[in-house]
Amino acid sequence: MTRVLPPEVPHRDDPVDPAPSAPVSTLAADIGDGTPRRRRVSRRAARGGRRIRRILVIAALTALAVVFAYPFVWLVSASFKPRGEVFDNKLIPETFTWANYATVWQEAPLALWLFNTALVTVLAATTVTLSSSMVAWAFAHYRFRGRGALFGLVLATMMLPGAVTMIPTFLIWNALGFVGTLVPLWAGNLFASAFYVFLLRQFMLGLPPDLFDAAKVDGASEWAVFWRIALPLSRPALAVTFVFEVQAVWTDLMRALIYLRDRSTFTIPRGLKSLVDAFGFGGEWHWEIIVTASVIATAPMIIIFFLAQKQIIHGISAGGVKG
Repeated sequence: MTRVLPPEVPHRDDPVDPAPSAPVSTLAADIGDGTPRRRRVSRRAARGGRRIRRILVIAALTALAVVFAYPFVWLVSASFKPRGEVFDNKLIPETFTWANYATVWQEAPLALWLFNTALVTVLAATTVTLSSSMVAWAFAHYRFRGRGALFGLVLATMMLPGAVTMIPTFLIWNALGFVGTLVPLWAGNLFASAFYVFLLRQFMLGLPPDLFDAAKVDGASEWAVFWRIALPLSRPALAVTFVFEVQAVWTDLMRALIYLRDRSTFTIPRGLKSLVDAFGFGGEWHWEIIVTASVIATAPMIIIFFLAQKQIIHGISAGGVKG
């Protein structure tokens, strides 16, 4: 009779053979950094797709930047060219000259026009920012009957074309005796702007009301709450309003054509129009003077945009998320 021996139990000190394992190459492929091969390949493909999309976006933005920057680059290049080479469409002048900048200051009182424009721009931007912020604060903070209907009426005024109110506005300023002065170019902003009221209201709706209630409990008046708390917190939206109005007033030609008569009161847009009449169409055809004056008139706006672009983006994005 055959005796069946019990299975041999290894001693705890005896070496134990490791369990059968997959080949090293399979382990490296399946384990590696702890991620299966298929998942790692999909992640690598996703990263490659994101990289390609990013390259395409950068290429598209670069192309758009070139398209939008080309006119100004051409203008700057033409300002350094003599009369016969202004329209040769070459970005690098064959004959480089600084004489155009000296000539334009002799032919036109650019310093006076720049001063008039700066004065009107600062007054217009400041008044419309303050007046619009007051109206916006009233619509955002106070609760009263008919508030929604009244705010809709304010927004409805944005639908009125400028030509509808042009003649009545002129008659008002003429009756007040301000035609021929710089007052009509900025004083209308004392009564706020519907677009800026909407922009500032949307931003102020996102301000914490508990902060204003706490200030009132501490004894702050309504004006103190608005001036010392609401306005500082609304600085991004106020910056957007101010910069937008600066750009609008700096390039405003229509009102300057209507109200300004004397050459000494001209703003930059009105002065450029007079230069076009004198040296451009029907004049002496000195287009190098016109393009040089245009560069001088455009440069301040570009500088202001680069200085305030962060505030513009932040103010628009923050003010557009509240309903």
